Amino acid sequence: VIPVSNHTSEWVSGDRNAIAQWDYGVTDDGVAYHKVYRQTQLLFSEINDQAEWGEWYWATEDGDGMTYQSGPDVDVRTAFAKNGKLANSNDKTYRAISTNWPVFAFSRDLGSVKTSASTLFSIGLAQDSAIQYSGKPEGMTVMPSLWKSHFSTATAALDFFHHDYAAAAALSKDLDNQIAQDSLDAAGQDYLTITSLTVRQVFAAVQLTGTPDDPYIFMKEISSNGNMNTVDVVFPAHPIFLYTNPELLKLLLKPIFEIQENGKYPNTFAMHDIGAHYPNATGHPDGKDEQMPLEECGNMVIMALAYAMKAKDNDYLSQHYPILKKWTTYLVEDAIYPANQISTDDFAGPLANQTNLALKGIIGIQAMAAISNRTAHPDDASNHSSIAKDYITRWQTLGVAHNANPPHSTLSYGANETHGLLYNLYTDRELGLNLVPQSVYDMQSTFYPTVKAKYGVPLDTRHSYTKADWELFAAAVASTSTRDMFHKALTTWINETPTNRAFTDLYDTSTGNYPGITFIARPVMGGAFALLVLEEGL
Repeated sequence: VIPVSNHTSEWVSGDRNAIAQWDYGVTDDGVAYHKVYRQTQLLFSEINDQAEWGEWYWATEDGDGMTYQSGPDVDVRTAFAKNGKLANSNDKTYRAISTNWPVFAFSRDLGSVKTSASTLFSIGLAQDSAIQYSGKPEGMTVMPSLWKSHFSTATAALDFFHHDYAAAAALSKDLDNQIAQDSLDAAGQDYLTITSLTVRQVFAAVQLTGTPDDPYIFMKEISSNGNMNTVDVVFPAHPIFLYTNPELLKLLLKPIFEIQENGKYPNTFAMHDIGAHYPNATGHPDGKDEQMPLEECGNMVIMALAYAMKAKDNDYLSQHYPILKKWTTYLVEDAIYPANQISTDDFAGPLANQTNLALKGIIGIQAMAAISNRTAHPDDASNHSSIAKDYITRWQTLGVAHNANPPHSTLSYGANETHGLLYNLYTDRELGLNLVPQSVYDMQSTFYPTVKAKYGVPLDTRHSYTKADWELFAAAVASTSTRDMFHKALTTWINETPTNRAFTDLYDTSTGNYPGITFIARPVMGGAFALLVLEEGL
C-alpha cells in the first residue's frame, strides 16, 4: 500500500498569476516538509479571501518508505502512477501558480498491509505578523501570531504540531463526544446533527494573536464582506464561546472595547466592526462604519454581562462600566421607538420601529441594570430597571398583533399583517433577567408552527428566506414541540439542500437554495449552541 498526497501552489495566493516559490527540508525532529509561499509577499493583504503573506508547510514523517517530489502537476502525478513512488527531486523553476501548476507531493510505501496502517500529513500556514491593529494607545501595532511566543522558528512549531497529533486528536475527540452527549441530552439527534456541523467553521474564522500576557482573538466575517470582529457577527456566535470557554468571548470583545475606550471612534453609540477587511483592524476613526447603533449597543451590553456571569468576573464589568453606561444611554433614547435603521439582518434593508430590534434594546437596558447591581451602582440599577420594565409593557402593546389568530409579534409596530422571528427574546432567558412575561414566549411558540415553510420559519414577511442562527435562538426559548419543529426542519434542509458549500446561515425556506445571496461557512452558526448555554446556565 502506497498512499500519496500533494499540495498545490494555489494555496499561496488568490491571484493565479502570482509567482510561487518553494523549498524542501527536514526538521530537527525528523519531519519532512515542503514550504510554499508567494515570492512577493503582500503583508496584511487578501485576494479572493486568500492570505497573500506567510508560508504554507506541507509535511510528513521522514524515514523509510517516504519519497517526495515537486514539479508540474501532470508530471508528478503521472510519474507516481507509473513508478509507484516519487523521484526525491525538487523543481527549482519558480513560476506563476497557473504556469505548469506546481505541486508538492509525498508518498509512503507501507509495505504489505494485513490489517490496517496509516501515515500522517500535516498542513499549516505560518505568519509571523498576523494583524495590524489600531486600538492601542500608541497607535498602529503589528500583532504577532500567538505561536511566536512559544516557538523560535516556524519549523520548531511544525515539529511540535506534527508530533502532537495524537494528543490533539484525543482532545478533539473528547470535545466532540461532550458536544454529542450534551446535544442529545438537550434535544435529541436532530439537534446533534446541527451542533456537530457548526463547530469547525466557527473556530476556523478566529485567530489567536498577541502574547501570553496580552492575547487577542480576531474574527473574520467569512464570505460576506470580511469585516473584523463584527459585533453583530460575534453576537450570534457568542453561545459557542460561552459553552466552550468564556475567555474566548472576552478576547473577542477586547479589541472592540479597546478601540472605543481609547477614543479612536467618534460616535456615541457602539461601533459595528473594528476593520473593514481582515486582517486590517484599523478601526473607523472617521465614524463611517456600517452603522447599526441600536443593534450594536444592545449586543455589547448583553455580551459583556453574559461573559461576566459565566466567568464570574464582575471586575470586567467595573472596568468597562463607563462605556457600557454610555451605550445604555443610547438604548434608553432609541429602544422604545427605534429610528429608521438596519439591524444585523442588513441585507433586508432599513426599517423604523422594528419590533425585534426594539426588544433587543429593552433587554439591553435591563442587562445594564444587572451590570449596575453587580458593580455597586444601585441608583443606576434602579433607574435602568424602571425604564426597561416600562418599555417592555409598552412594547407588548406596540409590537404585538393581539387580534391576529393566533396572536404574534409583528415585524414593525402597527403592521399587524407582518411577522418575524423574535430571536432577540433569547437573551432575556440567557441572562436570567425575567423581564419579558412568559406569555410572550408562549405566544411565539404557538405562532411559529402556523407560518413554517418546508425548511423552516421565514425570517420575516418580506422574504421567504431565513437565518439558521436566528431560528436556533428562537428554538432555544420555545416550547418543546416548537423547538423540535425548528430542529427537524433544519436537519431536513441539511439533508436535502441543493447548496453544495459549507453550512450557510441564509437559505430559502421553500427551495432550500441560496436566496440570491451566498453566505458560506460564517461563524454566526455558533448560535447553534444557544440551547446548550441555557442547559448549562450562566
